[in-house]
Amino acid sequence: MTESRPMDFTTALDRHLAAIDARDLEAYMATVHDQATIVLPGGGTLTGSDAIRAFHRKWFDDPDWTMTATRTRTVLHQDTAVALFDVEYRDLDGDGKAYEMRQVLGLVFARIDGNWLLVHDQNTVL
Repeated sequence: MTESRPMDFTTALDRHLAAIDARDLEAYMATVHDQATIVLPGGGTLTGSDAIRAFHRKWFDDPDWTMTATRTRTVLHQDTAVALFDVEYRDLDGDGKAYEMRQVLGLVFARIDGNWLLVHDQNTVL
């Protein structure tokens, strides 16, 4: 009999980021707690899986953006983990004009029933 081992934080974080890079909505939502909160770069907030899914469905369907995230810090303490990133984001505006944005991205995960899930995502424009 093979024993199932809980996923470690680094693996969970890598899966979360890979789902974003792949624009894979189902894989992304599997990494997000159903009551998570996301603070968008403009200050708007999304709370709960329905709002987060709707936003990401639209964002992932947009083929124009690219995002490069460089991890700058990780803090792991018992059942909570925080990862900070410097992000370079490129996209087209509503008129098709290219723009770039630098951000600090903070991701907070909690270990719940052995699984690491995103509970808070904070985007700050620099």
